[in-house]
Amino acid sequence: MTFSLRAALTAALLASVAVPASAEQVFNRIASFPVAANLPADKDKLSVSSAEIVTASEDGMTLIYTDSPLGAIGFIDITDPKAPKALGALTFKGEPTSVASVGKKVLAAVNTGESKQKPAGILAVVDIATKKVDLTCDLGGQPDSITVSKDKTFAAIAIENERDEDVNDGALPQMPAGDLVIVSLKDGTADCASIKHVTLTGLAGVAPEDPEPEFVAINDNGEIALTMQENNEIVIIDGKTGQVTGHFSAGKADLEGIDNKTDGQLSFTGKASALREPDAVKWLDNNRLVVANEGDWKGGSRGFTIFDRTGKVLYESGASLERAVARLGHFPEKRARSKGIEVEGMEAATFNGQKYFFLLAERASVVAVYKDTGAEPQLMQILPSGISPEGAVAIPGRNLFATANEVDLGKDGGARSHVMIYALEEGVASYPKLVSKDVDGNVLGWGALSGLVGDAQKDGILYAVSDSVYTMQPSIFTIDTTRKPAEITGVLRITRGGQPAQKLDIEGIALDGKGGFWLASEGDSAKLTGHGLYNVDAKGEIKAEIGLPADLLAGETRFGFEGVTMVGSGDDMVLWMAMQREWKDDPKGTVKLVSYKPKSKEWGAVRYPLDKAGAGWVGLSEITAHGDYVYIIERDNQIGDAAKLKKLYRVAIADLKPAKIGTELPVVKKEEAHDFIPDLKASNGYVVDKLEGFTFDKSGKAFAVTDNDGVDDSSGETLFFPVDLKGTH
Repeated sequence: MTFSLRAALTAALLASVAVPASAEQVFNRIASFPVAANLPADKDKLSVSSAEIVTASEDGMTLIYTDSPLGAIGFIDITDPKAPKALGALTFKGEPTSVASVGKKVLAAVNTGESKQKPAGILAVVDIATKKVDLTCDLGGQPDSITVSKDKTFAAIAIENERDEDVNDGALPQMPAGDLVIVSLKDGTADCASIKHVTLTGLAGVAPEDPEPEFVAINDNGEIALTMQENNEIVIIDGKTGQVTGHFSAGKADLEGIDNKTDGQLSFTGKASALREPDAVKWLDNNRLVVANEGDWKGGSRGFTIFDRTGKVLYESGASLERAVARLGHFPEKRARSKGIEVEGMEAATFNGQKYFFLLAERASVVAVYKDTGAEPQLMQILPSGISPEGAVAIPGRNLFATANEVDLGKDGGARSHVMIYALEEGVASYPKLVSKDVDGNVLGWGALSGLVGDAQKDGILYAVSDSVYTMQPSIFTIDTTRKPAEITGVLRITRGGQPAQKLDIEGIALDGKGGFWLASEGDSAKLTGHGLYNVDAKGEIKAEIGLPADLLAGETRFGFEGVTMVGSGDDMVLWMAMQREWKDDPKGTVKLVSYKPKSKEWGAVRYPLDKAGAGWVGLSEITAHGDYVYIIERDNQIGDAAKLKKLYRVAIADLKPAKIGTELPVVKKEEAHDFIPDLKASNGYVVDKLEGFTFDKSGKAFAVTDNDGVDDSSGETLFFPVDLKGTH
């Protein structure tokens, strides 16, 4: 089936009983917490930390998450959910894999095995207030998921005894077999003597001798649903007796309209049939189950399925979620050949009388919010998350929802792992900022936007280019800013001789005054990508390729053109390009603004003084002419709290007096026009690194856009927003 994206992203949620029936309610992110803030004092600040599975205390005031690299569970005070506070971490001699709160305690499943061939684990009962371990129970194997019954009388723990993917190419069987543990609870404390091991061998059609339990959920009747992911099986167990009462194969899903080729382009025309191999499972009621079909060994069908308890398919999402994600620029092209967006984690809860379930797409770094209608579910929103959301928890009593995002790129200068908090509130959805309209009856995929330019004839219309992430699909996108959210309404593919133009890293775009465009390619000799200017016509065909002069290339580094703009017209027209960073012939702390006159083919340059760098480096990422000035984005390459410089400066066009390259270059004066840090914080995520596009539309309205790196080591968020320049132009 298909969904209207605009309807899906703007439709009102069921009105709360506490507000007027006409009030629209949506989930919006209200805070982000970097879990590195919970690192112990004796740890290096760049030590890897990772929020994976998250739960909430019974009063909803504390979040508790697993941190596998640290060997700990972390605590976050969300008394004020808009200002989460670090409460520290409790470390174990092992790897916490899952947590579940009950009463004033939190139950932590901890992997203590010395190897995959010798699995072991414990259940730790932790007092939330004191953060001390009250007792531990031996689980007899490597635990994965844990959950608590609704009446708080027992917990169920999936003992996975996971396979070693380096042994026999990860093929099953790999002993010892996994099972399910059921343990009785009283006042939040486990009774170790009550532990039951539920045998799961002989059930699955795939490797029946080696069950690989993955995720557990318990319904109101105390029945346990258990996924065995690699076995592609779902098992129903009576939680009180430990008896298996049913099981069925998760089967296959037929997919149409997917991108299943990692080929440097986005094309949603593929087909596939894949084993579902579900990860997370939740009961929607006492008869219906919803599973997230991540895949692990041989499968992964990129979406989710609703079954009844006998295994009858009540709803299959097929490719609909993945296609909706692609319209938001979040499709991970590098994962296309594998499992696409990888729907892995899940939560289900009732807010204000309405049932919802939440699907976490690990590789797309988003959360899909569905309304459970009892029949065909309704996609309500797609929320931005941190990098690789793994776990989620709903707190309906406070109208809150939180995700745990596992990837930590701190040592590589990237984003840290985060827990992100959302509130269900009246208003409009704050994300997405930019979506694409279907073109020629199919999804228009996009991402990695860099340069912007405004249309010369139409108010509110901009053009954007994508960079070298999509090596086989260099593109110019048309953006209609008058729609909410702004909408990509068309695409112009850049061609050379009628074929997709290769070896381009387009970072800047300007109008050429003839219905076409000038494009600036950054270049990287190591990748055989040349620095240069390209003139394309209205059909996207390259009509002229202009390489850099030898005296400029003599100082080459890979950090070349990051923007292009046009000053003047006709024979007097001059192109100005911003170099991202210093080249070898630049005095430290300065970069070149390079000029080129198409009529006379003359090159020149001036020097632009950079602000002093703190951590990392400082460089330029856009240049655009408007009125009497050229406007330039100057930024550091830092993320989150480390980001200090994301600013817009302007230089008077009258002061742009280029000298011959290789001679003494004049230094221009700059004037600050805007600080982007508040804009980048407005989404309540972390401050992103790559603010790369800025321009004005015909009416003089200013806009900026961030580069999401094609969802590669990135949350995939694209922030597209108007810029208030009152008093500066």
